[in-house]
Amino acid sequence: MGSAQRTGSLPGGNYAARTLDYLRVEPGVPMSQYLLAAAIVLVATGALHSWLGERYILVRLFRRSDLPRLFGSDVFTKRTLRFAWHLTSIAWWGLAAILLLFAMQPQMEPTNWNTVAVIRWTLLASAVLALIASRGRHLSWVAFGIVAACLWLAVP
Repeated sequence: MGSAQRTGSLPGGNYAARTLDYLRVEPGVPMSQYLLAAAIVLVATGALHSWLGERYILVRLFRRSDLPRLFGSDVFTKRTLRFAWHLTSIAWWGLAAILLLFAMQPQMEPTNWNTVAVIRWTLLASAVLALIASRGRHLSWVAFGIVAACLWLAVP
């Protein structure tokens, strides 16, 4: 069934069908291995960040009795810290999804490579900041450095 048959009567066609067509990888068309590797590292980093943060940092932090009491209790403070912590992981997963979509394209437009460059520089800056601020103790600098290197190598 071609995409013309699935588009329906909506202007611009059926969004789900167009998305599936976009995501389809043709057999024999190579994926960008570097973009794929960068996406995998970001997914793993996000998962580890959420799991380790919940297990070793947030739980211990929430046991403290001196957390700020906003709106009458510390519940709002705890919820804000928890969602902000996991929001970071979700942002990394979003970047990974963008890189995965780019990895599945046989030919990328120059504007897409510009997006990859912005992501690369952002993660390189994150790696440098984590390295300096933690004096090398927080291993996020390794993950961000690997992603930045993969994105550097992905550019044709």
